Amino acid sequence: MASSSVALSDDTKNQDIYGDDLEPLQKHAAFFDRNKDGLIYPWETFKGFRAIGSGIPLSTVASIFINVALSGKTRPGKFSLLFPIEVKNIQKGKHGSDSGVYDTEGRFVPEKFEQIFHKHAHTNPNALTSKELSELLKDNRVPKDYAGWLGAWTEWKVLYLLGKDKNGFLDKDTIRGVYDGTLFEKLEERTAAHKKA
Repeated sequence: MASSSVALSDDTKNQDIYGDDLEPLQKHAAFFDRNKDGLIYPWETFKGFRAIGSGIPLSTVASIFINVALSGKTRPGKFSLLFPIEVKNIQKGKHGSDSGVYDTEGRFVPEKFEQIFHKHAHTNPNALTSKELSELLKDNRVPKDYAGWLGAWTEWKVLYLLGKDKNGFLDKDTIRGVYDGTLFEKLEERTAAHKKA
């Protein structure tokens, strides 16, 4: 793994706060619940993106886009102009045209994860280039699912921007870290270390 890739760990702060019964998609989302109350508000999404190394423009756009898109889906029947996302219902916010690595309950599907690399990692069997990532996105498109296309494109492109190594590879361990909920903690640690240096 290249030196700028993100190392993974089995323990996360989110598991300690929420308990061990979170599904992987919930762990993924819980990182952004900065005050750990079960709801993610736009300002928490913003702070989470800043914590993992995103600039102010990307963090601002992401906080608006993500919270507006997911609030109603994760809180059915509850509308708020503050657009909170409910962590325990994050699986209800799954969009179409995705990789299928999370099932409908937000559980990790190892076979679907491995399929990403079997089908699209042509240059390096354990990493994706930008071109291979574009191929993955095109391959997963459901016809006329424009919202799903946009959601998938945004998620993967932001991941590539934040997680690629110096050679332009998005490493398998980094991608797995998104799915199992460990990557954001590592990015936050790396960002904090860079600020101290």
